[in-house]
Amino acid sequence: MNIVTEPKLSGKPISDKSHKRPVRLVRWFIVVGTLLALLVGGLVWFNYFRGKMIAQFFANNKPPPVSVNVATAKSETIPNLLTAVGDLAAVHQVNVTSDVNGRITDIQFTAGASVKAGTPLVQLFDGPEQGDLANFKAQQRVAQISLDRAKQLAERQVGPQATVDTAQAAFDQASAGIAKTEAIISQKLVRAPFDGELGVRKVEVGQYLTAGTQIVSLTDLSALYANFTVTEKDSGQLKVGQIVRIAVDAYPGRTFEGKITTIEPQIATETRNIRVQATIQNPDRILKPGMFVTTTVVLPNKPPVITVPETAVDYTLYGDSVYLLSEKKEEDGKTSLTVTRTFVQTGNRIEGRAEILKGLKDGDRVVALGQLKLQSGSAVTVSNEPVPPIPAKPPRY
Repeated sequence: MNIVTEPKLSGKPISDKSHKRPVRLVRWFIVVGTLLALLVGGLVWFNYFRGKMIAQFFANNKPPPVSVNVATAKSETIPNLLTAVGDLAAVHQVNVTSDVNGRITDIQFTAGASVKAGTPLVQLFDGPEQGDLANFKAQQRVAQISLDRAKQLAERQVGPQATVDTAQAAFDQASAGIAKTEAIISQKLVRAPFDGELGVRKVEVGQYLTAGTQIVSLTDLSALYANFTVTEKDSGQLKVGQIVRIAVDAYPGRTFEGKITTIEPQIATETRNIRVQATIQNPDRILKPGMFVTTTVVLPNKPPVITVPETAVDYTLYGDSVYLLSEKKEEDGKTSLTVTRTFVQTGNRIEGRAEILKGLKDGDRVVALGQLKLQSGSAVTVSNEPVPPIPAKPPRY
């Protein structure tokens, strides 16, 4: 008979037995962790090295200097001008008409001709008036004879004074008839009221002309009015006698000079502008009434101001600025030119130059042309080519 003996129990639960990790698994974790640390360190070092090399590359490879045109800011007295727009009007201009009705029998002028004051232009039919004139002249002669005889008799005291008075009244009546008829006849001969240039003829021979109907225009072109308006703010600077220069589109690049002759004493309440009139001499007869003009009033000079070429100023919404040149010494001892964007306060622009009220001083050098390729701190070289002249106004096409 076999006896089965049970092993001794330790009394500890089976789950509390310790499990030792194999040595190979620990070594594997150590190797993988080392490799990951080396990989991460390599990536960090590579990024640092790449950034350093890129910075070194750009530091050692600066862009070449930009070639620019340079101008010098200078202090100068510039003309103090007040600009406005207006139009031209003739000093003497009229539409020639007739004072009376009548049929045209003769046209004695040529359209577009120059005429003197009193030159006959149009003759209306005056036959009845010529007959009346002859009748009144005959009555005047008879009345003159009767008056002379009555005076002789009265002097001898053989005739009454009443006869003299009657004869005198008859003579005066005939003379009045003659004056009236001659006035009517003169109205039927239309004459030029002043020297000037005739326009287009508006009538024909045989046409019945009513009083007030235009025959032809007559314009005196020897002198013209330039009418323009200025703001209420500028009205205090204007005085009669100041010089005015005008420019018209018909003759670009040419100016005509005159003087202020009238300043309206009232300011328009609707626009707060004041009307000014200048007289312009026109000896060549090239200016015409109705032309649109740009007027410039020459005012007393202002104190000297700093000016630069208008192209040197960069106008933006953030403010006006210029590129100011400055010299910089390199590490090798050489001198280089750099530019710095400098904000300025600008004033008027006259004849291609801009006033600089604040931001520059006399003698500063600024970039006149070539700003599009620049930024603050850029290196530049000065071009030997002269700065092209800048017109005061853009060309008209």
